[in-house]
Amino acid sequence: MNRFIIVAGLLLFFSHSLVAGEIVRDYPLDKISDRVYVIHGPLEMPNVDNQGFMNNPAIVETSDSIVIVDPGSSLQAGRMLMKQLESISDKPVSHVLNTHIHGDHWLGNQAVAEKYPEVQILAHPAMIAKAKAGEAEVWVKLMHRLTEGFTDGTLALIPSVAVNDGDRLEVGGVEFRFYAPEDAHSRTDMMIEVVDESVMFLGDNVLYQRIARMDDGSFIGSIAACDIALEVGSKLYVPGHGPSGGKTVVESYRNYLDILYNEVAAYYEDDLSDFEMKPKIRPSLSAYHSWSGFESEFGRHISLAILEVEQNSF
Repeated sequence: MNRFIIVAGLLLFFSHSLVAGEIVRDYPLDKISDRVYVIHGPLEMPNVDNQGFMNNPAIVETSDSIVIVDPGSSLQAGRMLMKQLESISDKPVSHVLNTHIHGDHWLGNQAVAEKYPEVQILAHPAMIAKAKAGEAEVWVKLMHRLTEGFTDGTLALIPSVAVNDGDRLEVGGVEFRFYAPEDAHSRTDMMIEVVDESVMFLGDNVLYQRIARMDDGSFIGSIAACDIALEVGSKLYVPGHGPSGGKTVVESYRNYLDILYNEVAAYYEDDLSDFEMKPKIRPSLSAYHSWSGFESEFGRHISLAILEVEQNSF
């Protein structure tokens, strides 16, 4: 019996070791401007096949150091980003900028600090507070579950430097400007403009070719965030998920939010329920039927929009 227990324990240990990973498989760096590189991650939700990696980590090269934006969903994803960084520069990473609370964007902080212990990690004060209040561990456990243990070893390295709307940061001759839209995707959001490159990082306030979860957010606030981004007038926009591009990236997502919310508001006045609204609104969003996540999120978005319309009615 003891021998059986020992053998079973060893099998469990080795099966666990085969699942947990040291590094996410390589994804290419796309150079989108003179100083800015982006890894455009898969569009699917975190899973075993994509090893939990799905966002768009970015590298901004300054004259004397590197600034990272959203280094990914795990220690393993962050290590992949550090490996790709080595292929273009030997400069140290001085700053990491996190766009919001959702851990698929920032749990890679650990991998950066593993290599550069003096790195400064910046985020919206509400994101820092929410992470400290327990949201960080929720995301660590979620990534572990969704990847069946591949992200084991990931620790939540919470940002320690708060930045607010209108703040600016200069690193190695490159200016960064911060925009904090109220009540947008997660209510902890920060959009980041790289002024000299005319590039803007949008976090999950804007997605392209993927439909966002809106459980923590506001349709009206997200539309306002899109308007802020368009007003900045950058040449290139980097969404939280999906390909980077010009203003079409922002306009497409804003259009989805606007159509869905306003049609829900109109049908709400007609006293229709969510399941009655769904077949009426769906044709208006035909341009988005092929976007990743549309089928899983569309119905839920209607229900969430109804709640927001109700709240705005008082």
